Amino acid sequence: MKIKYIHTMVRVKNLDATIDFFKLLGLEETRRIDKESGRFTLVFMSPPGQENADVELTYNWDGDDGLPCDSRHFGHLAYRVENIYELCQKLMDNGVTINRPPRDGYMAFVRTPDNISIELLQEGEALEPAEPWASMENTGHW
Repeated sequence: MKIKYIHTMVRVKNLDATIDFFKLLGLEETRRIDKESGRFTLVFMSPPGQENADVELTYNWDGDDGLPCDSRHFGHLAYRVENIYELCQKLMDNGVTINRPPRDGYMAFVRTPDNISIELLQEGEALEPAEPWASMENTGHW
């Protein structure tokens, strides 16, 4: 039996803020579905050239209060990045908290406006430890 990855779906409370966050990471909106009958919007975003690696942002127009709380179990999304220090600096410059800084030059964690954990991994070998990252403490949980 063959299996094929389709996408990862996450529920969001503020669609515009979440789209802006994923754009900071370098993802692009690849398609959007507004479903009046179901009162929801689906926005698919992926890294350029990787349209088969979608994150589906699901926004319920009337909120999520009626959904069972166990539908939120989720670990994290992971992205390999060209330069972890440059991306973390860009995120910080745009008000994103770096929850687990890339002290090792290889791995960092941040959270979206909806508290979704995002793991960032340096492409190839780890970068040499550098400030301010090397001495930066964790903030919150990741």
